[in-house]
Amino acid sequence: MNARVPVNTASFTPAGTYEAVARAGNEIAGRLAQRLKQETQGEALFSPGDRGRYATDASIYQVVPVGVLVPKTHEDVRAAIDICRDLKVPVVARGGGTSQCGQTVGAGLVIDHSKYLRKIVNFDAAARTAEVEPGMVLDHLNLALKKLGLWYPVDVSTSAQATLGGMAGNNSCGSRSIAYGNMVHNVLGIDAFTPDGQLHRFEQYEACTGFARDVGDTVKALAAALAPEIDARWPKVLRRVAGYNLDIFRNQNEKPYTSDGSVNLAHLLVGSEGTLALTKSIKLQLTELPKAKVLGVVNFPTFYKAMDSAQHIVKLGDDGTLTAVELVDRTMIELSLANPAFAPVIRTAVIGQPDAVLLVEFSGADKAELVRKLDQLVELMGDLGLPKSVVRMEDDTPQKALWEVRKAGLNIMMSLKGDGKPVSFIEDCAVPLEHLAEYTDELTQVFRKHGTRGTWYAHASVGTLHVRPILDMRTDGAPRMRQIAEEASALVRKYKGAYSGEHGDGLCRGEWIQWQFGPKIDEAFRQIKQKFDPERLFAPNRIVDPPRMDDTRLMRFPPSYRVVPLQPVLDWSAWDVQNDPATERVTAPGTGNDPARGYAKAVEMCNNNGHCRKFDAGTMCPSYRVTRDEIHSTRGRANTLRLALSGQLAPAAVADEAVKEALDLCVSCKGCKRDCPTGVDMARMKVEFLHHYKARHGHTLKDKLVARLPDYARTASRFAGLLNLRNRSTLLAKLGEKILGFSAQRSLPQWQGEHFFNDIPVTVTRMELMRAARPVVLFVDTFTGYFESLNARCAVKVLQAAGYTVHVATKQVEDGKHLCCGRTYLASGMVDEAKAKAGEVMAALLPFAERGIPVVGLEPSCLLTLRDEMLAMGFGEAARRVGDNAFLFEEFLAREAQAGALEDFKGKLQPLDKRVMLHGHCHQKAFGAVNAILQVLRLIPGVEPELIESSCCGMAGAFGYEAKHHEVSMQMAELSLLPAIRKYPGAIVVADGTSCRHQIADGAQREAVHAAVLLAAQLPG
Repeated sequence: MNARVPVNTASFTPAGTYEAVARAGNEIAGRLAQRLKQETQGEALFSPGDRGRYATDASIYQVVPVGVLVPKTHEDVRAAIDICRDLKVPVVARGGGTSQCGQTVGAGLVIDHSKYLRKIVNFDAAARTAEVEPGMVLDHLNLALKKLGLWYPVDVSTSAQATLGGMAGNNSCGSRSIAYGNMVHNVLGIDAFTPDGQLHRFEQYEACTGFARDVGDTVKALAAALAPEIDARWPKVLRRVAGYNLDIFRNQNEKPYTSDGSVNLAHLLVGSEGTLALTKSIKLQLTELPKAKVLGVVNFPTFYKAMDSAQHIVKLGDDGTLTAVELVDRTMIELSLANPAFAPVIRTAVIGQPDAVLLVEFSGADKAELVRKLDQLVELMGDLGLPKSVVRMEDDTPQKALWEVRKAGLNIMMSLKGDGKPVSFIEDCAVPLEHLAEYTDELTQVFRKHGTRGTWYAHASVGTLHVRPILDMRTDGAPRMRQIAEEASALVRKYKGAYSGEHGDGLCRGEWIQWQFGPKIDEAFRQIKQKFDPERLFAPNRIVDPPRMDDTRLMRFPPSYRVVPLQPVLDWSAWDVQNDPATERVTAPGTGNDPARGYAKAVEMCNNNGHCRKFDAGTMCPSYRVTRDEIHSTRGRANTLRLALSGQLAPAAVADEAVKEALDLCVSCKGCKRDCPTGVDMARMKVEFLHHYKARHGHTLKDKLVARLPDYARTASRFAGLLNLRNRSTLLAKLGEKILGFSAQRSLPQWQGEHFFNDIPVTVTRMELMRAARPVVLFVDTFTGYFESLNARCAVKVLQAAGYTVHVATKQVEDGKHLCCGRTYLASGMVDEAKAKAGEVMAALLPFAERGIPVVGLEPSCLLTLRDEMLAMGFGEAARRVGDNAFLFEEFLAREAQAGALEDFKGKLQPLDKRVMLHGHCHQKAFGAVNAILQVLRLIPGVEPELIESSCCGMAGAFGYEAKHHEVSMQMAELSLLPAIRKYPGAIVVADGTSCRHQIADGAQREAVHAAVLLAAQLPG
């Protein structure tokens, strides 16, 4: 623990507790760290890197905390409150850290509830209630409830990472609030610690006792005294989340807080953003899962028409079946089409090139009735002058896929390259539905006036629009933000709406509370805060006495932000651009004035949305799934890199030890490249980091052994018998661990004396291939050629049986060595050596690529290097051509089968009556290649492969062989992969990655095979 921590005094705003902590500086930080370590069981994080990682959330703000506590028990939370009260250090509660307005950042002690305090405390199926700890993630709760036919229906777009405590603090809403209401409508009770360290239960007013009842009496008196003000100034819309819920005693919401008109004091804490109390547990009202859903995607030629139509569409839900009407605008459509994970889904939903689409969902018990609702929607759109504008989705699978894209909407919009980014500050203003079209039209004119445009997506059913004008916060963004906010607020008042309709107040909208409610109600809010927190311990300067929204001292990218100059070794110029928000033009690569030549801008693409903290299907982020530590999320790594590149950590910048620590457990799985909505590719960023770090600190013997494997493999194979003794000798294994760092608990790959490269099957020469009718080049990598020759031989057998003429790729100038993609060098940061290897590959394969002859590879990490990292090595158009012509074995066969070219081959395959399970390699998942394996395995009669829903297997090249990583590696494998394999001991397991197969062998004592081996086994002879 590092207690000698400088405190960033520039981060403190209005006078009060924050400034007191700032003056105390290192002394306070040291005492706080020491006491937390002595008096709690939690993890006390006080290093500059840890504090920097917790200085941001999904907003534009950055405030460096004094320290961070990750409590293991609720007693840790209570103790931390007491310690902070003694030391006069503010407390900032945090869940998933996905807040849009800066609610979870602050200069005191940040308490992260998400790692340990995440259990279901109590569940009552009959009453349909669940009591949960604040760190419970919404998707995790709903997964547990699904088998019982129940769910918690406040389905926010960040459901895979949002905690219930954070959702309660923010009064979250979600896409289906038109049917189910907001968080406040679905909370029955809250147990919470007040700043004096006492635990209180907030529930039905009549049932409350002690302090809770006293609070209720105070709020009741305030509401009665301010009745005229409340009636006159309180927004009369469902979506109003600003300030405190003073109106629980005088309801102003179009959906009453309770069904019977009673008062529940838990609703006073909902939306209070951690300023009044810290949640211990929340009692939730659950809802029956709809038995059926249908979705109509309405395509509109203009944005205005979409907004104007919403008021008519919602009338189709008078019978209660309408559960959502969601907007997706042209910008989001185009950005989704540019994302490989989202593009196929979007194409199924759009007709032509719409300016906007509305996702109209109906839910209920009777599917046939819901289909008739779709018929009514189609009829309505015809009446509105838009016949044939509706894409009908009646099956569950396409609906789910499209909703996943919609849920990623805010973050997809952040994938714009350049310093101009969509900025969240007026994005969730809510207006009555009948004014939605006029409001959006006038707001568009405001943006145009200020030389920008907005990106839109919305809960059109309830008049809440997520609109983000594109601003450059490094230059003039803050003053322009202020100007736009003032004009937008005038429109909100004109149309009698709410300035804060979903994402809360925080640092961004706190100063607009008095504007919305007036000085008298604002003073009532102050009295409520005083009642709970007279010492202003919990999140001071929020809701009451907030800072200015445009105070640049609080921002992640203030005008003073500077990047440390860096000459990257990879090409990052695609990110080094500027954009014009008014014209949508982006400058040429390399013209963005990034001192790090695009590397910094690529890192800064992370907007802290926290998608990397998810645990559902997909790959990202395997190490975080095991540790649940912020440092090991993609977001944590990107923040660490950003802080280093901007000189906020240490003079060493990108080569700093803090960066090394953050990237240590990154397994380069490429999951973030595909799953991250803003396209953060941490695997490539790690390669760049390693180059600079190793240049400063040098390479270890292990680094050199791993990297240069392709160079010495041919010689080493001659001593295969001797080298393989290591796996049979405990003494040699332990010696290897001590000298090289390879775990003695691991077997190492078995060398082959008789390998593929010294006994290549009968294939054709380069010249013969050029004359062939159906030519294929087989690219055999180091691992396949020297350790698993059977895979390559089987690939040759399959390709030839399918009627292809096969040539094994060789160097243009023969030197007795094989072609190597350079992957092992990249993994060790030896990028210059990797470029040399890649140059040989380019020279050998470009002539084939220019003739359109496919290059087929077997090892995913090696073959896909041709489609990824090689494009960033300076080979220009040649690399693109080779990459476009490079296919994994299964990708090639799937393409050929789809074209009808494998009919004869299919007839040769013998039936197989066995369960076949597939584990996809991380890179296959990242490049969308897993489906191709499933298609190819289905060519075998009788086979219906089962995809194991797993993240990374945990081996990741050399990672899992290292002693320091062995435990984490096995934990990754045990999350889902190994248990799934053990469940079916007689099944055939297919895994195309050599590391994956090794992990399965070590962890489950089962042999996994490459798809080529299974196909070849089903051929006669």
